[in-house]
Amino acid sequence: MWPSFPSNILGLALLPLVLASPVQKRARGPWMALDTDFPDPSFVGDPNGGWYAFGTNGNGKTIQVASSPDFQKWTLLNKEALPTLGGWETNVNHWAPDVIRRNDGKYVMYYSGEAKSDPGHHCVGAAISQGTDPSGPYIPQPNPFACDLDNGGAIDPSGFLDKDGTRYVVYKVDGNSIGNGGDCNNSVAPIKPTPIMLQKVEEDGVTPVGSPVQILDRDDSDGPLVEAPNLILHQGIYFLFYSTHCYTDPKYDVRYATATSVAGPYTKTNTELFKTGQFGMTSPGGGTVSGAGDRLLLHSFCQPNVRCTYAANISIQGKTVTVL
Repeated sequence: MWPSFPSNILGLALLPLVLASPVQKRARGPWMALDTDFPDPSFVGDPNGGWYAFGTNGNGKTIQVASSPDFQKWTLLNKEALPTLGGWETNVNHWAPDVIRRNDGKYVMYYSGEAKSDPGHHCVGAAISQGTDPSGPYIPQPNPFACDLDNGGAIDPSGFLDKDGTRYVVYKVDGNSIGNGGDCNNSVAPIKPTPIMLQKVEEDGVTPVGSPVQILDRDDSDGPLVEAPNLILHQGIYFLFYSTHCYTDPKYDVRYATATSVAGPYTKTNTELFKTGQFGMTSPGGGTVSGAGDRLLLHSFCQPNVRCTYAANISIQGKTVTVL
C-alpha cells in the first residue's frame, strides 16, 4: 500500500453509504466497522471469543488496533501495538499488519516497514507479543522477515496455518515501487512484476523454512499490480484473496483465486467480490478473511484521503465466494 496520496483522488466521487437501520434487517453487504482512517485491516480471534483488528499507521499510531466482542461493533483502542521498532526500519510508513495466534498462546504480527538501507522501499517485519494479549505490545525481531529490495521490496504480509499444522506467510514483492511511472508507478512499459510469494515458516511463525515460492502475479486485467494477499483453506480448496489496480483508483477491488495445493497453481476467478459502486463502496480493498471463511474486513474510502474499515459476512460454496 502506498502512503502518499495523489491529488487526483481529491476529486474522486464518494458514493453514498448504506446505513443499517436499528429496526430493520441489515441490507445485504458490508457495514462500517470503524468510522476512522484504518486502512488494510486484518483481524484475529482470542480464546474468549473476542476479536482484534490491526491497521496501517494512522491516528497517531505506528500500528493501529481495535477490538470487538462480536465482530459487529468495533472500538478503536488508544494503544500502540508496536511501541518499539527493529534496527533495520525507519519510523514512518508502517503498513498492512497481520496477526496470527501461535500454539503457545502468544501472537505474531507481520507488517511492512520502510528499510533504513533503502528509504522509500519496504521489508516485511515480524514481531512477537510480549504476553498473551492480542492487542500487544509486540516486540520486533532484530532482522526483517523478507525484503527482496532488488525487486522493489516486500509488503502486505499475511499468515496462514495449513490443515497439517504447517505455517506459511504470503506477501507481495513490491515491484511497482521501482516501476517506470504512471498508475501506482507501474503503468508505463516495461511493466514490473508484483508477484505474491509463499514462505513456509517454523512453528514459531518467524523462522523461514527454505525459499519463498511465487503463487500469483499480475496480468493485464489487474492493472499495475496485485497486492494484499490473504490465504485460507475451505473444504479442501485454497482461496487466495487479493486486490488489483492502484489503491487510489476506482478500479481497486477484492478478487480471489483458487487452488487444490497450497503452492498452487492458483487459478484466478476474476470475480470482483468488492468493487467501486457495489454496496456503496469506493476503491474497496485490503480484504482479510477468517480461517473459517465466514467473515471479512476490508477498507473503502469513506471521505477523501480516509479509508474506513468495513465488515462483512460471506459464504463459500465449492469454489464460489458470496457476500451475504
